[in-house]
Amino acid sequence: MFLVRQQFDRPRIEDVAAEVVEQMARPDVDVTLEGARTVAVAVGSRGIAGIDVIARTVVTRLCDMGIEPFVVPAMGSHGGATADGQRAVLAHLGMTEESLGVPIRSSMETVQIAEVRTPRGKVVPVVTDAIAWSEADLVIPINRVKPHTGFRGPVESGICKMLAVGLGKHDGAKRMHSEGYDVFDELLLEMGGAILGAGKVAFGVAIVENAFEEPALIEAIPADHVIEREQALLAQARAWMPGLPFPEIDVLVVERFGKNISGVGMDPNVTGRGESGGPLKDFDGPEIARIVVLGLTEETEGNANGIGLADLITEAVFDRIDRKVTWTNTLTAGALGCGRIPIALPTDDEAIATAARTVGGVSADEARIVRIKDTLYLSEFAVSETLLDALADVEHCQVAGPWDGTWDSG
Repeated sequence: MFLVRQQFDRPRIEDVAAEVVEQMARPDVDVTLEGARTVAVAVGSRGIAGIDVIARTVVTRLCDMGIEPFVVPAMGSHGGATADGQRAVLAHLGMTEESLGVPIRSSMETVQIAEVRTPRGKVVPVVTDAIAWSEADLVIPINRVKPHTGFRGPVESGICKMLAVGLGKHDGAKRMHSEGYDVFDELLLEMGGAILGAGKVAFGVAIVENAFEEPALIEAIPADHVIEREQALLAQARAWMPGLPFPEIDVLVVERFGKNISGVGMDPNVTGRGESGGPLKDFDGPEIARIVVLGLTEETEGNANGIGLADLITEAVFDRIDRKVTWTNTLTAGALGCGRIPIALPTDDEAIATAARTVGGVSADEARIVRIKDTLYLSEFAVSETLLDALADVEHCQVAGPWDGTWDSG
């Protein structure tokens, strides 16, 4: 294998805390907090770069204003759909009551606050976290804006999704996903709009990352501008998103898989395999014949939702899968293929070799193999000799020589 380095634009925020403070001090944002005594700060389960610093800065700023904040998990059914499990997810992301300096109030209880009609004409209740809605004057969601893993729409992963699905806890996430991804583009706007229009959300803190998993943009968005601004931020996130510079790959080897990387463990916007099991709509990346997963991240805590999008795994992956947690997540999402468990081979080498042998019409020694750390970290990757010619005319990629099995990031 040979190490390849990709060059991407790298806009980034050097002082994340200072940027959050500056955003919250904007007059149009500051005014949304007038009269508030308590605020629920909603934080999800994604491995967002600097999320612990961002959340801590938000709650510290609120305390400095004389407001009493508390944190609520906003992660749908993640963490095994239990209050303790969701608290544990936050701890894995570096957020505890001690580190944040405020209470974390985790509950799976919800209250209904509205109803919306789906594109099929069905009336669906809109539910949200009971503690956040009933015991706080205002709510502030914090989330990354990026393309979703299973559908395309004006807004995808971001503030609206956190409000409609994350704060909806297991009940809300299950109701939303039961309608199917084919209506998500419209339903997410309806549900997000209903929650934003209820007057409880002060503003959202939106984060857009660059190709190196670093915060490139942080923006506090008043509730009445969230839908409009989120669409613009989604377009920016898509422009900054990294990818693999090949039209075809026979075997993609993924070293790290987990919920902290993507909702389905590895980002379909990189692999082209959508959460619903078929090709991701409007995907312009490589056609990949086989995907091999070598390991689960510590942060995912056994949640392997999305592992069914791989073709082969190792026994090490198989042994670490928490089936109850995984299948709770999968059944809530309604994408059953994500919970299927692929064939597990004893070692990394056997899994990769088996994948190469089973690509139709390609002999194993001619297979075009790409190995990545994970789908977030694509500034480096390794390729088989069979792909070196394909890189000759790719200006933003440089072959750095034989790969020693490590990455610059460690």
